[in-house]
Amino acid sequence: MQQLTQAGQNAVNAIALRYNLSQDAVVHMLIAVNNGAGSMAQFNCPELGGSGQWMRGGMTMVGDMFNHGLKMTVDNLCNELSGYLANMQVFLPIPQGTYGSAQWWPGDLGSPFSSGAQNNIRYAVFPQRLAIESNGQVSVYDTLNHQIGGVSQQQGGDTSLTFSSQFGTISVSSLPLVSGNGLAPAVSTNFAAPQYAPANQPFNEAPMQNQAPLQGAPMGNSSTQEMVELIQKLAQLRDAGVLTQDEFNTKKIELLNRI
Repeated sequence: MQQLTQAGQNAVNAIALRYNLSQDAVVHMLIAVNNGAGSMAQFNCPELGGSGQWMRGGMTMVGDMFNHGLKMTVDNLCNELSGYLANMQVFLPIPQGTYGSAQWWPGDLGSPFSSGAQNNIRYAVFPQRLAIESNGQVSVYDTLNHQIGGVSQQQGGDTSLTFSSQFGTISVSSLPLVSGNGLAPAVSTNFAAPQYAPANQPFNEAPMQNQAPLQGAPMGNSSTQEMVELIQKLAQLRDAGVLTQDEFNTKKIELLNRI
C-alpha cells in the first residue's frame, strides 16, 4: 500500500473524526479515489455500506441503494478526498521502476520516446525496446528493426497487443522477450496511440514529446455526463418498480462500459 505523507496522515485523521469513520476506511476511500484519477472511485468499504461506485458530478451508488443519507456522505467524502489529492502531496513518491510509479519501467531504459496507458495496461517506447506493464507486471521486448508508430489492444476476448511499424501491424508477442514474463491476460477496452513517427522516419528524428498521453477509444455521440444522466434515469425507473434490480444492473453495466 502507498505510504502517506505527514500532511496526508493529518488529513486522514481529521476526515475520520468528522465523518465518524475509522482511519482504515478513510485510507481505503482515499486510495479508491486516487486510483480513479480524482474523478471516480470503485470501493468496498463495510463502514460505507459495502461495495459502491462514485463519479464526480452526482453519480453515487452504494449497497443500501435507498439510503440517501449514505449516498450524500459518500459523495461529500469522495469530493473532499479528491480535493486533497489535487492540492497536496498525500502519498510519498514511489521509486522509479516500482509498481504504481509514474516511471514504472526499468530505470536503465532511460526516458521513453512516447508512453501511454488506459485501464490496467501501460506502454513506453525506447530505442530498440518496448516496455509493457499489465496488471502490475512489467515486460520488456526487443523491437528489432521496427519503427513503432502506435500500440493498440484488441476489443472483446482477445486482449493481445499489436503495434504499427513500417512493416504493418505486428503482434507484440512476436517480439523477442528481454525481461519479464510476457503479457498477462487482461480485460480492457480498445485503445490506440496516435501515430508518433512516420513509417519511413526513425524515432530519434520524429517530432514527438516525452510522455505523450495515450488517446482512449472514441465514445461516439455519447459523453460521460450523458451516461451518468441515463443511469440516474434508470435508477428512477427501478425505484418506481418499472425495472427489476437485475434489469437495472445489466443496463448500468452496459452504460458504464461505454464510458
